[in-house]
Amino acid sequence: MRGSLTKRSVDALKPGAILWDAEVSGFGCRCRSGGRKTYILKYRLGGRQHLYTIGVHGSPWTPEKARQRALSLAGQVADGQNPAEARKSGRAVPTVATLAERFLTEHAETKTKPKTAADTRRLFDKLILPKLGRVRVDALARADVARLHHDLRETPYQANRALAAVSKMMNWAERHGLRPDGSNPVRHVERFKERARERFLSEAELARLGDTLTEAEAEWAAHQRAAAAARAEGREPPKRERRLVLPAATAAVRLLIFTGARMSEVLSLRWSEVDFERAVLRLADSKTGAKTIYLNPPALTVLQLQPRVEGNPYVLPGGKEAAHLADLETPWQRIRARADLSDVRLHDLRHSFASVAAGLGQSLVVIGRLLGHTQAQTTQRYSHLAADPVRQAADAVGARLANAMEPKTAAPRRVAAR
Repeated sequence: MRGSLTKRSVDALKPGAILWDAEVSGFGCRCRSGGRKTYILKYRLGGRQHLYTIGVHGSPWTPEKARQRALSLAGQVADGQNPAEARKSGRAVPTVATLAERFLTEHAETKTKPKTAADTRRLFDKLILPKLGRVRVDALARADVARLHHDLRETPYQANRALAAVSKMMNWAERHGLRPDGSNPVRHVERFKERARERFLSEAELARLGDTLTEAEAEWAAHQRAAAAARAEGREPPKRERRLVLPAATAAVRLLIFTGARMSEVLSLRWSEVDFERAVLRLADSKTGAKTIYLNPPALTVLQLQPRVEGNPYVLPGGKEAAHLADLETPWQRIRARADLSDVRLHDLRHSFASVAAGLGQSLVVIGRLLGHTQAQTTQRYSHLAADPVRQAADAVGARLANAMEPKTAAPRRVAAR
């Protein structure tokens, strides 16, 4: 018999009966003599009829999930593949976890930047695989992806990033023949709205931050003098206090402020990329590829005061030999707490650089060049700030016109002699 396969209709099946789905051709549910209900797909290929057992009714095989699997199998058949023969020959369909490892190794870690690859792996390990890892790749349905996305609704940004990662992996799976073309289950799953976070430091906040950096540098210098004096006298040098911040960290913060560069660009900066004569940084690689950063006098001063460590090619050396400063978040937590900037992120220093440029009347094109944006829409977030000089000009013109139109004291009129 034929009808719509639903939980109610499947539960109502009697032993020996088969209910063929009215929506997907060849998809049905068969009830065995013992009452066990099994989802099946009947198809014809190469002039022969085949029967594929999808799974037993119950968790995880619901009518909807089995129907999605049947559609996936039907797609394979349409491409000339024989799912039943593939199963017999032992070519098991991978799980999402198995596919993810292959995707990360063969694609993310070889064709994207190291930070992007690391971030993608973190998304899979922490958010995606705990929910979807055991699901077979060909059985992954839109409902599974939508549930994952919904479960992450408290962190909409992370939810959307996870969705994008799954989508990219599913497209990759299609290209490698692991899913039918056009079967990406992320399609039509609506993203959460994201609020662009814009936090710019005011002049008063920049002043507090500058004072804090200066104090931190003075404290470190005092610590170094005390340590040198102790060694000269044969005493044990004082231990470094937790509140002390390394000079490389304060220099990094200053460079972030004065250049508007990304944190990764500053931390991995090499001396070979610094051109003092032309006052530029020539980065061999960045998030957007090769990049030139123009150095203003304050940024040049920071770089000129940085000592060079023999054998270390990096401007901001780290704790390990020949390595750059790796952790700026920890010292930043101490700096921002002392400067009373508890809600300011390191990336907000880049936004502040752009906001100052906009306030000085620089165009969005120039701001985009300063920040190294490759797409104009990326700079659009600063458009309302760039309008400030226009507002100031409008106010100035209005004031001049209003002043010209103000009534003046009338001069005494001459009375003609009679």
